[in-house]
Amino acid sequence: MAGRHPRGDDLTIAEQRVQPRTAAEWRGYARDRLIESRLTPNAISITGLILNLAAAVLVLEQHFFLAGVAFVVGSVMDTLDGRYSRMSGKGTLFGAFLDSTLDRIEEGLVLTAVAWYFADRGDAVEAALCVVVVLGSLMVSYTRARAEALGVECKVGIATRPVRVVLLSIGLVFGAGELIGDVDLLPASIFVMAALTAFTVGQRVWHVRGELRALEAVEPPEV
Repeated sequence: MAGRHPRGDDLTIAEQRVQPRTAAEWRGYARDRLIESRLTPNAISITGLILNLAAAVLVLEQHFFLAGVAFVVGSVMDTLDGRYSRMSGKGTLFGAFLDSTLDRIEEGLVLTAVAWYFADRGDAVEAALCVVVVLGSLMVSYTRARAEALGVECKVGIATRPVRVVLLSIGLVFGAGELIGDVDLLPASIFVMAALTAFTVGQRVWHVRGELRALEAVEPPEV
């Protein structure tokens, strides 16, 4: 009949069709489409490597703001690959190994470029401290890996990778007065990173020492 009104259930369905999606629904939709795509965690890791390599080149060219942007985006990719791996179920043991390995390489590449920049300017102390930061960063990761191999969880310490990324990003973005005249935070960020990485290594060594002593008190090692 022409004058018939739609039933309540029909109206509800129609209303549902025109209702805008919530932010959670959009995130879920994007997540599902991403998982169904051919994108792999390893592809995200490689993209992070390329961006960090670009950041290193930009440091050598003394384009510090752009270097900082590339470093930040590359570091975000390094964070996303692990999350995407767990979320999508596409992760592999080799992918986890590759992710950890590339993290060390990327940080080293950018810090090597920064050391080169300081050395080229004749700033020997800052260049040497870059080497200290690289060594400290490797030792922060190594102490955790070695502790976990011994059955001890070791996530303590100040200068974890996210903290180091933030400090170096600040130094690059505000480096050499490129963004704000007469403001150069790159040397300060390297000094702080050197101090914090050394302190964090000490923290982890002390933590593991205490944990292993407690384990040995409960179960004396076999001779």
